[in-house]
Amino acid sequence: MKNLVILISGRGSNMESIVNAAIPGARIAAVISNRPDAAGLAFAHARGIATSILDHRNFGSREAFDGELARQIDHYGADLVVLAGFMRILTAEFVQRYAGRLINIHPSLLPAFPGLHTHRKALESGVKLHGATVHLVSADLDSGPIVIQAAVPVEEGDDEARLAARVLAAEHRIYPQAIRWIVEGRVDVIGNHVRVREARPGGPPLVQPPEEAGA
Repeated sequence: MKNLVILISGRGSNMESIVNAAIPGARIAAVISNRPDAAGLAFAHARGIATSILDHRNFGSREAFDGELARQIDHYGADLVVLAGFMRILTAEFVQRYAGRLINIHPSLLPAFPGLHTHRKALESGVKLHGATVHLVSADLDSGPIVIQAAVPVEEGDDEARLAARVLAAEHRIYPQAIRWIVEGRVDVIGNHVRVREARPGGPPLVQPPEEAGA
């Protein structure tokens, strides 16, 4: 059984999708938020999941916050640390501490549109495809080996809200899938590339169109 610690800052919809997926071999050991008002804490508490609040405003430096965050993560025996809308830039020391077991989801087809306002950037750029990416975290912002991506078409008349809703639905599919692969020990990292060993022929692709759900 692999212990997952999920980090959130807000509503935690990706956290919900992971919990609801009931991934075999995975146990949600805790949900930690850097914001006391994060709506996702109520969901986790209602499901009987341990929760912790670590308000970053109570720390004098990013290093001090990350140090206490690491202490709490280790307290819960995390085998995998899952960033699910965790709106903090982590220090290089923290990333190195959890190298290979720290994952994130980003609302774009990385390396396109790192950072914030990805849907606005996609619309302004005129791309025909947008999407979401699950990746292992490196010290550079929104980078690191890509585990899985989902492509979402940019439709005529889209605004940020409409596009964001379709991307979020894709996120909710691919994040549990990526975690399942990792828990099953099927993810190999070679340099900056990820190879997923299939459990069966014809398994879910690493780039998914919106209508496909991995199994």
